[in-house]
Amino acid sequence: MRLPPAYRLRRHAGRVAFYAVVAGLMVYTLFPFYWAVVSSLKTGPALFDTRLWPESPSLANYVAVFTEQPFARAVANSAIVAGATTLVSLAVAVGAAYALGRIRFRGRRTVLMTILGVSMFPQIAVLSGLFGLIRWLELYNTLGALVLSYLIFTLPLTVWILTAFMADLPRELEEAAMVDGAGPLTRLRRVLLPLMAPALVAAGLLAFIAAWNEFLFALTFTLTNDQRTVPVAIALISGASAFELPWGQIMAASVIVTVPLVALVLVFQRRIVAGLTAGAVKG
Repeated sequence: MRLPPAYRLRRHAGRVAFYAVVAGLMVYTLFPFYWAVVSSLKTGPALFDTRLWPESPSLANYVAVFTEQPFARAVANSAIVAGATTLVSLAVAVGAAYALGRIRFRGRRTVLMTILGVSMFPQIAVLSGLFGLIRWLELYNTLGALVLSYLIFTLPLTVWILTAFMADLPRELEEAAMVDGAGPLTRLRRVLLPLMAPALVAAGLLAFIAAWNEFLFALTFTLTNDQRTVPVAIALISGASAFELPWGQIMAASVIVTVPLVALVLVFQRRIVAGLTAGAVKG
């Protein structure tokens, strides 16, 4: 059965409009990163050129980023802090998600709402109290101070993602393990954790990105170059004056710290989607 010409025309126009919107969104989201890459390949007056590709691309800015400041140490610090924060967050969140998602007890919803409420406070609101705690623990100007402070915003995120996924897992699997005599830890480790790979990847990657990009706590709780992370290191790249900032180096540093995150997202994109959509469909 042939469709009426008017209907086919409307359907074709709808597809064209859809792809036009998708293309516009892609340009809107990807162009800033593309322009950062282009700017990082320019030097001198060429930085103010509006061409979409530099006439004489150069890697001088990338060389200068690593030779004129301890940027490699900052990248290593960020990797250590973000990795440690992610591991601690997942370790704590798995236990919390098992209790909140599989065990029925009075006040469970209140606990979940409390965890969510903690993440609603802006960082500046808890900065002074957290600074006093870190000084009392004698962690100031250490990477441990950053790991401790970053848990404030990574734990609520990981707990909520893992709890939603945990609650959606079939209870029959756990009941079968109980019949075989498996205890709670055994059921969690051997039955539930293998099934939670998508949620663990999604929660872990989001926690890693949040810790990798954090600036305020890193600026407040570190003092020396050997303890600073990449957001602070980029912010401290300076020129002779405010009008002579080395924008090429700043763009190069931004590209260096963004590429690993983009690669991680592309590698784990399917598991990320599966983890974030867990519990979205019931029944």
